[in-house]
Amino acid sequence: MTDVETAAAILRSGGLVAFPTETVYGLGADATNDRAVARIYEAKGRPQFNPLIAHVCDVEEAFALAEFPAAALTLAARFWPGPLTLVLKRKADCPVSLLASAGLESLALRVPQHPVALELIRAVGRPVVAPSANPSGRISPTTVQHVRDGLGGKVDFVIDGGPSVVGVESTVVSLLDEPRLLRAGGLAREAIEAALGVKLADADGGPMHSPGQLESHYAPHAKMRLNAKEWNAGEARLGFGAHDAPLNLSCSSDVVEAAANLFAMLHQLDAQGADVIAVAPIPMMGLGEAINDRLKRAAAPRP
Repeated sequence: MTDVETAAAILRSGGLVAFPTETVYGLGADATNDRAVARIYEAKGRPQFNPLIAHVCDVEEAFALAEFPAAALTLAARFWPGPLTLVLKRKADCPVSLLASAGLESLALRVPQHPVALELIRAVGRPVVAPSANPSGRISPTTVQHVRDGLGGKVDFVIDGGPSVVGVESTVVSLLDEPRLLRAGGLAREAIEAALGVKLADADGGPMHSPGQLESHYAPHAKMRLNAKEWNAGEARLGFGAHDAPLNLSCSSDVVEAAANLFAMLHQLDAQGADVIAVAPIPMMGLGEAINDRLKRAAAPRP
């Protein structure tokens, strides 16, 4: 059997599989199996009020699970497969576990772009919920080694698809009312607004309809000091552009390159054992919004 065939059989039997997507590595379970979904929360130590994203292999599968208003059709046609998650109203007969939706009447859906992820979901024949394959609240994994270091034996099988290309999680847009940005991510806000012809509203502080909305998240063990324009003695340093350091997210000030490097470099710096990681300023443009979102949550007070 191939790795994908082995992984699909494990998922169909209620097991957990870590697999690559273009954003970060996901911890997958059969989205229709309540017990398997509960195992994800247990393995990650994840609060059960934090919803999961259901991954499907094409738009037609998504249509069977949720209601698609006109704006959702526009975004799905333009950006799927890709790093965009849509939060929609669940259909009455939606087979996805209510635990994955944290008991809400909404459903977070995505069609990933990574060929291995798509092959796996097709082989399973069911939606696959897949949060990032790391302990809840910690730095997201962009390599197989990150998965193994974080979750160890809590995963039944791991597929190695190489380093993640995008490097930050998907952008999440709610279409439950007006188009609303719930999480900045691998697809820039500007591209979504251009496709819709309207500005995205910001999250309103209501119920969490998707992952990535917790105040403290994506955190290393070290404390974080953001927008560091100079370095202090004893700090681990993460540079950007001209704010140089032994590790630089992008010497050329490219926010796409910086997004791809973010989690891998945070893992590397955290392993050095410093008490503080200082990060150079990142511009709030394009994927810079997603990078700053992750850094702000990583620096937030720990629960």
